[in-house]
Amino acid sequence: MLLRLITLSLLILYPVAWFAPLMRAGLLPIFGLSGISVITGLRSLWGSDVLLAAVVTAFAIFAPYIKTIWLALIQWGVLGPRGLPVLHVLGRFAMADIFLIALYITLAKGIGYGTIQTAWGLYLFTACILASIILGLLTDRAARRAKPGAPAPQA
Repeated sequence: MLLRLITLSLLILYPVAWFAPLMRAGLLPIFGLSGISVITGLRSLWGSDVLLAAVVTAFAIFAPYIKTIWLALIQWGVLGPRGLPVLHVLGRFAMADIFLIALYITLAKGIGYGTIQTAWGLYLFTACILASIILGLLTDRAARRAKPGAPAPQA
């Protein structure tokens, strides 16, 4: 039951994390810092490269959210274990974790004449991604236990 509640909470927390400030960046400390969120980053990308923006939006926003919905459907018994192969495919396309790693690398490198400060949204987004990965693993494990002797789903 706890897994189900955490999964359902992700359906609320993901959108909050997309709009929450991940970081604040500015040219120099004397100028004001502007907040950057997943959505503002995507909006900026849509203005400069539509194809790349579409790919990033699909893999960093839609795929993780659809994966979470699919996970909830499996956990609540709507799909059952037969939905696990699709969950594995969605997990591979959900690149929010890759997006986050790229963001961390960018933060670690910093910018030469600028200032970057992490914000609470970065921690929330990280928690959502880690929770999604762990919930997927636990749901897969529970489904395998519930049906002993059945072939394991392809990873």
